Amino acid sequence: MKKITTLFLFLACTLIVSAQSYTTPNNGGNYDLNDILNLSPSTLSYNGTEYTLTEDLIIASTDTFTISTPETLNIAADILITIEGTFTCDAGNDQIVIKAVDNNAPYEGFRFEQNADILINNTSITYGGGLRVLTPNFTLTESFFSYNVSGVATGAVVSLSYGSPLIENNNFIFNDLPAISSGANQTVSATIKGNYLEGNNQSNQNRPQINMGATGLDTLRITNNTILGDASLDQVGGIAVANLLGGELRAILDDNTITDNRYGITIAGGNSFAYIRNNIIKNNNTQNIPFSGGSGISLNSSAETQTVVARNNEIRNNLWGITLIGEASIDLGTLNDPGNNIFSENGNNGVVYALYNNTDNTIQAVYNCWEEDITLSDANAVEPYIFHQTDDPSLGEVIFTPFNCADFSASSNETLQINVYPNPSFGNFSIENTQNFQQLTIYNLNGKKIKTFSLTNNINEINTDLSSGLYLLEFKNSKKKAFTKLIIQ
Repeated sequence: MKKITTLFLFLACTLIVSAQSYTTPNNGGNYDLNDILNLSPSTLSYNGTEYTLTEDLIIASTDTFTISTPETLNIAADILITIEGTFTCDAGNDQIVIKAVDNNAPYEGFRFEQNADILINNTSITYGGGLRVLTPNFTLTESFFSYNVSGVATGAVVSLSYGSPLIENNNFIFNDLPAISSGANQTVSATIKGNYLEGNNQSNQNRPQINMGATGLDTLRITNNTILGDASLDQVGGIAVANLLGGELRAILDDNTITDNRYGITIAGGNSFAYIRNNIIKNNNTQNIPFSGGSGISLNSSAETQTVVARNNEIRNNLWGITLIGEASIDLGTLNDPGNNIFSENGNNGVVYALYNNTDNTIQAVYNCWEEDITLSDANAVEPYIFHQTDDPSLGEVIFTPFNCADFSASSNETLQINVYPNPSFGNFSIENTQNFQQLTIYNLNGKKIKTFSLTNNINEINTDLSSGLYLLEFKNSKKKAFTKLIIQ
Protein backbone atom coordinates (compact mmCIF):
# COMPACT_ATOMS: atom_id res chain seq x y z
CA MET A 1 0.00 0.00 0.00
CA LYS A 2 2.85 2.37 0.82
CA LYS A 3 4.40 1.76 -2.62
CA ILE A 4 1.09 2.53 -4.32
CA THR A 5 0.66 5.74 -2.29
CA THR A 6 4.20 6.84 -3.08
CA LEU A 7 3.63 6.21 -6.78
CA PHE A 8 0.37 8.18 -6.68
CA LEU A 9 2.06 11.16 -5.03
CA PHE A 10 4.88 11.06 -7.57
CA LEU A 11 2.45 11.08 -10.49
CA ALA A 12 0.42 13.89 -8.91
CA CYS A 13 3.52 16.02 -8.43
CA THR A 14 4.59 15.31 -12.01
CA LEU A 15 1.22 16.52 -13.30
CA ILE A 16 1.41 19.67 -11.18
CA VAL A 17 4.89 20.47 -12.46
CA SER A 18 3.87 19.93 -16.09
CA ALA A 19 0.94 22.32 -15.65
CA GLN A 20 2.91 25.20 -14.13
CA SER A 21 2.14 28.69 -15.38
CA TYR A 22 2.56 32.32 -14.43
CA THR A 23 -0.28 34.87 -14.35
CA THR A 24 0.47 38.59 -14.16
CA PRO A 25 -0.79 40.45 -11.03
CA ASN A 26 -3.99 41.86 -12.63
CA ASN A 27 -3.29 45.29 -11.19
CA GLY A 28 -3.47 47.35 -14.39
CA GLY A 29 0.27 47.11 -14.97
CA ASN A 30 2.14 47.26 -18.28
CA TYR A 31 4.72 44.46 -18.42
CA ASP A 32 7.50 43.81 -20.92
CA LEU A 33 9.70 40.74 -21.22
CA ASN A 34 12.19 42.02 -18.67
CA ASP A 35 9.37 42.60 -16.17
CA ILE A 36 8.13 39.03 -16.62
CA LEU A 37 11.70 37.82 -16.14
CA ASN A 38 11.97 39.65 -12.82
CA LEU A 39 8.52 38.64 -11.61
CA SER A 40 8.91 34.94 -12.44
CA PRO A 41 12.44 33.74 -13.25
CA SER A 42 11.16 30.16 -13.50
CA THR A 43 8.86 31.20 -16.36
CA LEU A 44 11.22 33.25 -18.50
CA SER A 45 15.00 33.29 -18.87
CA TYR A 46 17.45 35.56 -20.72
CA ASN A 47 20.91 34.66 -22.02
CA GLY A 48 21.97 38.20 -22.84
CA THR A 49 20.66 37.96 -26.41
CA GLU A 50 17.35 36.08 -26.47
CA TYR A 51 14.49 35.30 -24.09
CA THR A 52 13.19 31.76 -23.54
CA LEU A 53 9.71 30.97 -22.19
CA THR A 54 9.43 27.58 -20.45
CA GLU A 55 6.10 27.90 -18.61
CA ASP A 56 2.63 28.93 -19.74
CA LEU A 57 2.14 32.69 -19.51
CA ILE A 58 -1.23 34.34 -18.78
CA ILE A 59 -1.69 38.10 -19.07
CA ALA A 60 -4.54 38.98 -16.71
CA SER A 61 -7.58 40.96 -17.84
CA THR A 62 -6.49 44.38 -16.58
CA ASP A 63 -2.81 43.98 -17.51
CA THR A 64 -0.84 44.80 -20.66
CA PHE A 65 2.01 42.79 -22.18
CA THR A 66 4.20 44.90 -24.46
CA ILE A 67 7.10 43.98 -26.73
CA SER A 68 8.30 47.25 -28.25
CA THR A 69 11.95 46.47 -29.01
CA PRO A 70 13.34 43.99 -31.57
CA GLU A 71 13.55 40.99 -29.25
CA THR A 72 13.76 37.27 -29.99
CA LEU A 73 11.44 35.12 -27.87
CA ASN A 74 12.00 31.35 -27.91
CA ILE A 75 9.11 29.24 -26.64
CA ALA A 76 9.47 25.70 -25.33
CA ALA A 77 7.42 22.74 -26.57
CA ASP A 78 3.68 22.81 -25.80
CA ILE A 79 3.85 26.18 -24.01
CA LEU A 80 0.82 28.47 -24.39
CA ILE A 81 0.57 32.26 -24.08
CA THR A 82 -2.93 33.42 -23.10
CA ILE A 83 -3.91 37.08 -23.31
CA GLU A 84 -6.95 38.15 -21.27
CA GLY A 85 -5.95 41.82 -21.27
CA THR A 86 -3.86 43.74 -23.82
CA PHE A 87 -0.99 42.54 -26.00
CA THR A 88 1.05 44.97 -28.10
CA CYS A 89 3.83 43.41 -30.15
CA ASP A 90 5.28 46.22 -32.25
CA ALA A 91 8.83 47.53 -32.56
CA GLY A 92 8.08 49.81 -35.50
CA ASN A 93 10.49 49.24 -38.38
CA ASP A 94 12.45 46.66 -36.37
CA GLN A 95 11.34 43.05 -36.42
CA ILE A 96 10.31 40.95 -33.42
CA VAL A 97 10.94 37.20 -33.70
CA ILE A 98 8.86 34.57 -31.88
CA LYS A 99 9.89 30.98 -32.52
CA ALA A 100 10.22 27.52 -31.01
CA VAL A 101 13.19 26.51 -28.89
CA ASP A 102 13.32 23.40 -31.08
CA ASN A 103 11.76 23.48 -34.54
CA ASN A 104 10.86 19.80 -34.12
CA ALA A 105 8.95 20.52 -30.88
CA PRO A 106 6.46 23.34 -31.58
CA TYR A 107 4.90 25.43 -28.85
CA GLU A 108 1.12 25.50 -28.33
CA GLY A 109 0.61 29.03 -29.65
CA PHE A 110 -1.35 32.12 -28.58
CA ARG A 111 -4.89 32.31 -27.22
CA PHE A 112 -6.51 35.75 -27.27
CA GLU A 113 -9.59 35.80 -25.03
CA GLN A 114 -12.91 37.50 -25.81
CA ASN A 115 -12.17 40.87 -24.23
CA ALA A 116 -8.50 41.02 -25.14
CA ASP A 117 -7.06 43.87 -27.20
CA ILE A 118 -4.39 42.69 -29.65
CA LEU A 119 -1.93 44.52 -31.92
CA ILE A 120 0.81 42.55 -33.70
CA ASN A 121 3.03 44.35 -36.22
CA ASN A 122 6.26 43.40 -38.01
CA THR A 123 6.60 40.15 -36.09
CA SER A 124 7.83 36.75 -37.26
CA ILE A 125 5.88 33.86 -35.71
CA THR A 126 7.10 30.39 -36.68
CA TYR A 127 7.01 26.74 -35.56
CA GLY A 128 4.09 27.26 -33.17
CA GLY A 129 0.47 26.23 -32.82
CA GLY A 130 -1.08 29.34 -34.30
CA LEU A 131 -3.24 32.19 -33.04
CA ARG A 132 -6.70 31.41 -31.64
CA VAL A 133 -8.46 34.76 -31.80
CA LEU A 134 -11.58 34.88 -29.63
CA THR A 135 -11.62 38.69 -29.53
CA PRO A 136 -12.87 41.09 -32.21
CA ASN A 137 -10.20 43.59 -31.15
CA PHE A 138 -7.44 42.15 -33.30
CA THR A 139 -5.00 43.87 -35.67
CA LEU A 140 -2.27 41.92 -37.48
CA THR A 141 0.00 43.78 -39.90
CA GLU A 142 3.34 43.43 -41.71
CA SER A 143 4.10 40.07 -40.06
CA PHE A 144 5.50 36.71 -41.14
CA PHE A 145 4.04 33.24 -40.45
CA SER A 146 5.74 30.05 -41.55
CA TYR A 147 5.95 26.38 -40.54
CA ASN A 148 3.20 26.69 -37.93
CA VAL A 149 1.21 23.56 -37.04
CA SER A 150 -2.03 22.60 -35.34
CA GLY A 151 -1.99 23.66 -31.69
CA VAL A 152 -4.27 26.01 -29.81
CA ALA A 153 -5.56 26.99 -33.28
CA THR A 154 -6.81 23.99 -35.25
CA GLY A 155 -8.65 25.57 -38.19
CA ALA A 156 -5.87 27.81 -39.49
CA VAL A 157 -2.74 29.64 -38.43
CA VAL A 158 -5.01 32.57 -37.55
CA SER A 159 -8.38 31.28 -36.37
CA LEU A 160 -10.95 34.08 -36.01
CA SER A 161 -14.14 33.97 -33.94
CA TYR A 162 -16.22 37.16 -34.38
CA GLY A 163 -16.18 40.86 -35.08
CA SER A 164 -14.20 42.82 -37.65
CA PRO A 165 -10.48 42.09 -37.21
CA LEU A 166 -7.83 43.51 -39.56
CA ILE A 167 -5.22 41.28 -41.25
CA GLU A 168 -3.10 43.36 -43.62
CA ASN A 169 0.22 43.06 -45.48
CA ASN A 170 1.35 39.79 -43.89
CA ASN A 171 3.17 36.77 -45.33
CA PHE A 172 1.82 33.25 -44.72
CA ILE A 173 4.15 30.64 -46.18
CA PHE A 174 4.29 26.82 -45.97
CA ASN A 175 2.22 26.45 -42.81
CA ASP A 176 0.77 23.06 -41.93
CA LEU A 177 -2.76 24.50 -41.72
CA PRO A 178 -4.62 27.05 -43.87
CA ALA A 179 -3.60 30.66 -43.32
CA ILE A 180 -6.85 32.26 -42.08
CA SER A 181 -10.23 30.84 -41.09
CA SER A 182 -13.43 31.39 -39.13
CA GLY A 183 -15.94 28.82 -37.91
CA ALA A 184 -19.21 27.89 -39.59
CA ASN A 185 -21.16 28.84 -36.45
CA GLN A 186 -19.45 32.22 -35.98
CA THR A 187 -19.87 35.63 -37.62
CA VAL A 188 -16.67 37.31 -38.76
CA SER A 189 -16.49 40.32 -41.07
CA ALA A 190 -12.72 40.62 -41.26
CA THR A 191 -10.66 42.79 -43.56
CA ILE A 192 -8.01 40.55 -45.15
CA LYS A 193 -5.97 42.85 -47.33
CA GLY A 194 -2.65 42.86 -49.15
CA ASN A 195 -1.38 39.54 -47.82
CA TYR A 196 0.90 37.04 -49.56
CA LEU A 197 -0.06 33.38 -49.10
CA GLU A 198 1.92 30.50 -50.54
CA GLY A 199 1.77 26.75 -49.98
CA ASN A 200 -0.33 26.81 -46.82
CA ASN A 201 -2.21 23.71 -45.63
CA GLN A 202 0.84 21.51 -46.14
CA SER A 203 -1.13 18.78 -44.31
CA ASN A 204 -3.19 18.65 -47.55
CA GLN A 205 -6.59 18.70 -45.88
CA ASN A 206 -9.70 19.52 -47.89
CA ARG A 207 -9.55 23.20 -46.92
CA PRO A 208 -8.62 26.38 -48.79
CA GLN A 209 -5.87 28.77 -47.77
CA ILE A 210 -8.53 31.30 -46.70
CA ASN A 211 -11.60 29.57 -45.25
CA MET A 212 -14.34 31.86 -43.94
CA GLY A 213 -17.85 31.33 -42.61
CA ALA A 214 -20.85 33.61 -42.14
CA THR A 215 -20.34 37.35 -41.73
CA GLY A 216 -23.51 38.63 -40.12
CA LEU A 217 -24.79 41.97 -41.40
CA ASP A 218 -21.32 43.48 -41.77
CA THR A 219 -19.07 42.77 -44.78
CA LEU A 220 -16.11 40.44 -45.14
CA ARG A 221 -13.43 42.06 -47.32
CA ILE A 222 -10.78 39.89 -48.99
CA THR A 223 -8.85 42.23 -51.26
CA ASN A 224 -5.50 42.61 -52.99
CA ASN A 225 -4.08 39.28 -51.79
CA THR A 226 -1.79 36.88 -53.62
CA ILE A 227 -2.77 33.25 -52.99
CA LEU A 228 -0.32 30.84 -54.57
CA GLY A 229 -0.81 27.10 -54.14
CA ASP A 230 1.64 24.24 -53.90
CA ALA A 231 1.13 22.11 -57.01
CA SER A 232 2.01 18.95 -55.05
CA LEU A 233 -1.08 19.42 -52.82
CA ASP A 234 -4.26 18.15 -54.47
CA GLN A 235 -6.83 19.08 -51.78
CA VAL A 236 -6.07 22.74 -51.07
CA GLY A 237 -8.26 25.49 -52.53
CA GLY A 238 -7.78 29.24 -52.77
CA ILE A 239 -10.66 31.07 -51.05
CA ALA A 240 -13.90 29.64 -49.64
CA VAL A 241 -16.70 31.68 -48.10
CA ALA A 242 -19.64 29.63 -46.82
CA ASN A 243 -22.93 30.29 -45.07
CA LEU A 244 -24.01 26.81 -44.07
CA LEU A 245 -26.02 27.33 -40.88
CA GLY A 246 -28.65 29.88 -41.88
CA GLY A 247 -26.90 33.13 -41.04
CA GLU A 248 -25.98 36.04 -43.30
CA LEU A 249 -23.09 36.39 -45.70
CA ARG A 250 -21.86 39.67 -47.20
CA ALA A 251 -18.50 39.62 -48.95
CA ILE A 252 -16.25 41.64 -51.23
CA LEU A 253 -13.54 39.68 -53.04
CA ASP A 254 -11.62 42.16 -55.17
CA ASP A 255 -8.17 42.48 -56.76
CA ASN A 256 -6.81 39.08 -55.69
CA THR A 257 -4.43 36.85 -57.64
CA ILE A 258 -5.26 33.17 -57.08
CA THR A 259 -3.12 30.56 -58.81
CA ASP A 260 -2.12 26.89 -58.64
CA ASN A 261 -4.73 25.73 -56.12
CA ARG A 262 -7.31 22.96 -56.33
CA TYR A 263 -9.91 25.67 -57.06
CA GLY A 264 -9.93 29.45 -57.06
CA ILE A 265 -12.97 30.90 -55.26
CA THR A 266 -16.02 29.11 -53.92
CA ILE A 267 -19.09 30.65 -52.29
CA ALA A 268 -21.61 28.28 -50.70
CA GLY A 269 -24.99 28.77 -49.08
CA GLY A 270 -28.01 31.05 -49.29
CA ASN A 271 -28.66 34.42 -47.67
CA SER A 272 -25.48 35.44 -49.46
CA PHE A 273 -24.40 38.46 -51.45
CA ALA A 274 -20.90 38.93 -52.81
CA TYR A 275 -18.90 41.03 -55.22
CA ILE A 276 -16.09 39.26 -57.11
CA ARG A 277 -14.18 41.89 -59.08
CA ASN A 278 -10.82 42.48 -60.72
CA ASN A 279 -9.37 39.12 -59.73
CA ILE A 280 -6.82 37.05 -61.66
CA ILE A 281 -7.79 33.39 -61.22
CA LYS A 282 -5.64 30.93 -63.12
CA ASN A 283 -4.20 27.41 -63.15
CA ASN A 284 -6.41 26.18 -60.32
CA ASN A 285 -6.35 22.54 -61.33
CA THR A 286 -3.90 20.77 -59.00
CA GLN A 287 -6.21 17.83 -58.29
CA ASN A 288 -7.08 17.45 -61.98
CA ILE A 289 -10.35 15.63 -61.23
CA PRO A 290 -13.06 17.72 -62.92
CA PHE A 291 -15.99 16.51 -60.83
CA SER A 292 -14.17 17.17 -57.56
CA GLY A 293 -12.95 20.71 -58.17
CA GLY A 294 -10.93 22.83 -60.51
CA SER A 295 -13.30 25.80 -60.94
CA GLY A 296 -12.02 29.31 -61.18
CA ILE A 297 -15.23 30.38 -59.44
CA SER A 298 -17.76 27.90 -58.03
CA LEU A 299 -21.12 28.93 -56.57
CA ASN A 300 -23.40 26.53 -54.71
CA SER A 301 -26.70 27.17 -52.96
CA SER A 302 -29.78 25.11 -52.11
CA ALA A 303 -32.00 28.22 -52.09
CA GLU A 304 -32.55 31.10 -54.51
CA THR A 305 -31.12 33.57 -52.00
CA GLN A 306 -27.56 33.72 -53.27
CA THR A 307 -26.49 36.61 -55.48
CA VAL A 308 -22.98 37.20 -56.75
CA VAL A 309 -21.87 40.07 -58.98
CA ALA A 310 -18.70 39.37 -60.99
CA ARG A 311 -16.92 42.07 -63.00
CA ASN A 312 -13.53 42.51 -64.67
CA ASN A 313 -12.11 39.13 -63.66
CA GLU A 314 -9.50 37.21 -65.64
CA ILE A 315 -10.20 33.48 -65.44
CA ARG A 316 -7.66 31.28 -67.20
CA ASN A 317 -6.47 27.69 -67.39
CA ASN A 318 -8.81 26.21 -64.80
CA LEU A 319 -10.70 22.93 -65.29
CA TRP A 320 -13.88 25.02 -65.33
CA GLY A 321 -14.18 28.77 -65.66
CA ILE A 322 -17.31 29.35 -63.55
CA THR A 323 -19.67 26.64 -62.26
CA LEU A 324 -23.16 27.25 -60.85
CA ILE A 325 -24.71 24.48 -58.74
CA GLY A 326 -28.14 23.97 -57.14
CA GLU A 327 -29.92 27.33 -57.02
CA ALA A 328 -26.82 29.52 -57.21
CA SER A 329 -26.99 32.69 -59.27
CA ILE A 330 -24.45 35.10 -60.69
CA ASP A 331 -24.65 38.45 -62.45
CA LEU A 332 -21.90 38.38 -65.08
CA GLY A 333 -22.96 41.57 -66.83
CA THR A 334 -25.99 43.50 -68.03
CA LEU A 335 -26.57 45.92 -70.87
CA ASN A 336 -26.19 48.83 -68.45
CA ASP A 337 -23.31 47.32 -66.47
CA PRO A 338 -21.02 45.21 -68.70
CA GLY A 339 -19.34 42.15 -67.23
CA ASN A 340 -15.90 42.68 -68.78
CA ASN A 341 -14.77 39.26 -67.57
CA ILE A 342 -12.08 37.51 -69.61
CA PHE A 343 -12.00 33.72 -69.99
CA SER A 344 -9.20 31.69 -71.53
CA GLU A 345 -8.40 27.98 -71.90
CA ASN A 346 -10.71 26.74 -69.17
CA GLY A 347 -11.73 23.15 -69.74
CA ASN A 348 -11.15 19.46 -69.17
CA ASN A 349 -11.15 16.21 -71.11
CA GLY A 350 -10.81 18.11 -74.36
CA VAL A 351 -13.94 20.24 -73.82
CA VAL A 352 -13.91 23.98 -73.09
CA TYR A 353 -16.03 25.26 -70.20
CA ALA A 354 -16.00 29.00 -69.62
CA LEU A 355 -19.37 28.91 -67.83
CA TYR A 356 -21.34 25.84 -66.70
CA ASN A 357 -24.86 26.74 -65.56
CA ASN A 358 -26.01 23.61 -63.76
CA THR A 359 -29.09 25.42 -62.37
CA ASP A 360 -32.53 26.30 -63.70
CA ASN A 361 -31.83 30.02 -63.24
CA THR A 362 -31.54 32.47 -66.12
CA ILE A 363 -28.11 34.09 -65.98
CA GLN A 364 -27.27 37.54 -67.31
CA ALA A 365 -23.74 37.46 -68.76
CA VAL A 366 -23.25 40.12 -71.42
CA TYR A 367 -20.18 41.96 -72.64
CA ASN A 368 -17.70 39.28 -71.64
CA CYS A 369 -14.76 37.80 -73.54
CA TRP A 370 -15.47 34.08 -73.64
CA GLU A 371 -12.15 33.00 -75.11
CA GLU A 372 -9.17 35.30 -75.12
CA ASP A 373 -7.13 35.60 -78.33
CA ILE A 374 -9.82 33.89 -80.44
CA THR A 375 -12.23 35.84 -82.64
CA LEU A 376 -15.78 34.66 -81.93
CA SER A 377 -17.84 36.06 -84.78
CA ASP A 378 -21.39 35.27 -83.65
CA ALA A 379 -23.48 33.59 -80.96
CA ASN A 380 -23.00 30.16 -82.52
CA ALA A 381 -19.26 30.55 -82.08
CA VAL A 382 -19.72 31.36 -78.38
CA GLU A 383 -22.10 28.48 -77.61
CA PRO A 384 -19.36 25.80 -77.22
CA TYR A 385 -17.88 27.78 -74.31
CA ILE A 386 -21.13 27.91 -72.30
CA PHE A 387 -23.14 24.94 -70.99
CA HIS A 388 -26.79 25.90 -70.36
CA GLN A 389 -30.34 25.44 -71.67
CA THR A 390 -29.18 24.89 -75.23
CA ASP A 391 -27.29 21.79 -74.06
CA ASP A 392 -29.90 20.57 -71.54
CA PRO A 393 -33.51 21.90 -71.66
CA SER A 394 -33.88 21.49 -67.87
CA LEU A 395 -31.24 24.13 -67.26
CA GLY A 396 -31.55 27.89 -67.24
CA GLU A 397 -30.51 30.04 -70.17
CA VAL A 398 -27.36 32.14 -70.17
CA ILE A 399 -27.92 35.49 -71.88
CA PHE A 400 -24.46 36.13 -73.31
CA THR A 401 -25.03 38.50 -76.24
CA PRO A 402 -23.64 41.01 -76.90
CA PHE A 403 -20.10 39.83 -76.23
CA ASN A 404 -16.73 41.35 -76.99
CA CYS A 405 -13.01 40.94 -76.39
CA ALA A 406 -11.55 43.79 -78.40
CA ASP A 407 -12.08 46.60 -75.92
CA PHE A 408 -10.93 44.76 -72.82
CA SER A 409 -7.64 45.67 -71.20
CA ALA A 410 -6.29 42.57 -69.49
CA SER A 411 -3.71 42.64 -66.77
CA SER A 412 -0.34 41.17 -67.52
CA ASN A 413 -0.62 37.39 -67.61
CA GLU A 414 3.06 36.88 -66.88
CA THR A 415 4.07 34.24 -64.38
CA LEU A 416 6.08 35.53 -61.44
CA GLN A 417 9.01 33.23 -62.07
CA ILE A 418 12.33 34.39 -60.68
CA ASN A 419 15.64 33.05 -61.89
CA VAL A 420 18.13 32.74 -59.00
CA TYR A 421 21.44 31.10 -59.84
CA PRO A 422 23.46 29.23 -58.82
CA ASN A 423 21.04 27.59 -56.41
CA PRO A 424 22.43 25.89 -54.31
CA SER A 425 25.00 28.63 -53.75
CA PHE A 426 28.09 29.15 -51.61
CA GLY A 427 26.83 32.61 -50.61
CA ASN A 428 27.03 34.69 -53.78
CA PHE A 429 24.31 34.40 -56.39
CA SER A 430 22.66 36.25 -59.28
CA ILE A 431 19.06 37.30 -59.78
CA GLU A 432 17.50 37.82 -63.19
CA ASN A 433 14.94 40.51 -62.38
CA THR A 434 12.44 40.73 -65.24
CA GLN A 435 9.45 41.67 -63.04
CA ASN A 436 10.57 45.15 -61.94
CA PHE A 437 11.01 44.07 -58.33
CA GLN A 438 12.68 46.79 -56.29
CA GLN A 439 13.69 45.00 -53.10
CA LEU A 440 15.05 41.63 -52.00
CA THR A 441 14.69 40.49 -48.38
CA ILE A 442 16.33 37.30 -47.13
CA TYR A 443 14.63 35.39 -44.29
CA ASN A 444 15.82 32.36 -42.38
CA LEU A 445 13.37 29.54 -41.67
CA ASN A 446 12.35 31.19 -38.40
CA GLY A 447 11.12 34.17 -40.39
CA LYS A 448 13.87 36.47 -39.16
CA LYS A 449 14.94 39.14 -41.63
CA ILE A 450 18.62 38.57 -42.37
CA LYS A 451 19.46 41.07 -45.11
CA THR A 452 17.73 43.50 -47.46
CA PHE A 453 19.01 44.54 -50.90
CA SER A 454 17.80 47.07 -53.46
CA LEU A 455 17.24 45.60 -56.92
CA THR A 456 17.54 46.98 -60.42
CA ASN A 457 16.07 45.54 -63.58
CA ASN A 458 17.85 42.68 -65.35
CA ILE A 459 20.84 41.02 -63.62
CA ASN A 460 21.66 41.67 -59.95
CA GLU A 461 24.75 40.22 -58.27
CA ILE A 462 24.10 39.44 -54.59
CA ASN A 463 27.04 38.82 -52.24
CA THR A 464 26.36 37.42 -48.76
CA ASP A 465 28.14 35.73 -45.89
CA LEU A 466 25.20 33.47 -45.05
CA SER A 467 25.88 30.25 -43.18
CA SER A 468 24.79 26.98 -44.79
CA GLY A 469 21.08 26.24 -44.75
CA LEU A 470 17.74 26.97 -46.42
CA TYR A 471 16.53 30.56 -46.80
CA LEU A 472 13.45 32.32 -48.17
CA LEU A 473 13.90 35.16 -50.65
CA GLU A 474 11.17 37.80 -50.81
CA PHE A 475 10.97 39.99 -53.93
CA LYS A 476 8.61 42.95 -53.92
CA ASN A 477 7.68 46.30 -55.37
CA SER A 478 4.76 48.61 -54.66
CA LYS A 479 2.29 46.34 -56.50
CA LYS A 480 3.35 42.73 -56.00
CA LYS A 481 5.61 40.32 -54.21
CA ALA A 482 6.91 36.79 -54.69
CA PHE A 483 8.97 34.24 -52.78
CA THR A 484 11.47 31.58 -53.71
CA LYS A 485 13.87 29.35 -51.78
CA LEU A 486 17.66 29.52 -51.69
CA ILE A 487 20.03 26.83 -50.46
CA ILE A 488 23.42 27.93 -49.11
CA GLN A 489 25.99 25.16 -49.05
